[in-house]
Amino acid sequence: MEGLKKIRKSKNLSQQKVALDLDISREALSHYENGRREPSLEMLVKMSRYFNVSIDYLITGRDFARR
Repeated sequence: MEGLKKIRKSKNLSQQKVALDLDISREALSHYENGRREPSLEMLVKMSRYFNVSIDYLITGRDFARR
């Protein structure tokens, strides 16, 4: 989840703020960011909409490249 931490920091948001907005614990968000836990597909969609980025970006930190 390289892109999750990257996008959160680029928007100057704290883990606590994002966790509250997504209705999860700050610890859960930290685990997602550090790769200790994987979010459900439903949570990935929720985070994607929250940050207005692709799920691919959240996972890899890069936008999906079309060929």
